[in-house]
Amino acid sequence: MARIFITGSADGLGYMSAKLLIEEGHEVVLHARNAARAQDGLKKIPAAQNVLTADLTNIEETKDLAAQVNALGIFDAIIHNAGVYQTSAKVIFAVNTVAPYILTSLIHKPKRLIYLSSGMHLHGQPRLEYFKENTDRISYSDSKLHVVMLALAAARQWPDVYANAIDPGWVPTKMGGRNAPDDLQKGYETQTWLAVSNDERATVSGRYFFHQKERSYNPIASDVTLQEKLLAVLEDITGVSFPV
Repeated sequence: MARIFITGSADGLGYMSAKLLIEEGHEVVLHARNAARAQDGLKKIPAAQNVLTADLTNIEETKDLAAQVNALGIFDAIIHNAGVYQTSAKVIFAVNTVAPYILTSLIHKPKRLIYLSSGMHLHGQPRLEYFKENTDRISYSDSKLHVVMLALAAARQWPDVYANAIDPGWVPTKMGGRNAPDDLQKGYETQTWLAVSNDERATVSGRYFFHQKERSYNPIASDVTLQEKLLAVLEDITGVSFPV
């Protein structure tokens, strides 16, 4: 049995992953944006061990979320599932880029880290020069490139952790829309598989997956100099350093 914390798990892919993991006998702690969504999450998954609340657009609330997680002990896996799409660039940057950096840096190191990216990251650029000002120039694709860069940086810095990024596909969730063409089940199965499976294909690090298969990712993400700059700028913005 593994202990897993999943951000953004009151609905969508995070909820589906949590439900599957609990059905498989694992302990799961949920996360929701606010108390109302937390209640909804527990109604849908009453077997969840706990539900924590934090608005990931807020740096201080995100830091507090990390403290809440740490108060519950060590987790075997953290699934950085929370993400936003059709909203302002400022919110996209806060939730998709800044929040997973803070949580990765402050939560006690787990055995496995899974980051939800997107195939759209292939069209992204780092745009690090806009992190402190002009965040309105940062796109969803850029934020999902940052997620892959963070996953690769964690894999490089922490050789004792399996850190990977995934593309869940364009699936029919609230974010993806009802007409999205990809397989919804495969969209959430990959992150659950990476969180708990002992399959040799899952016990790897620094990889990018689509439907349980490795895929190539934007080569920009592999640039160690850019990864280090990403971590440095995010440290400057948040006051949180990436532990090495």
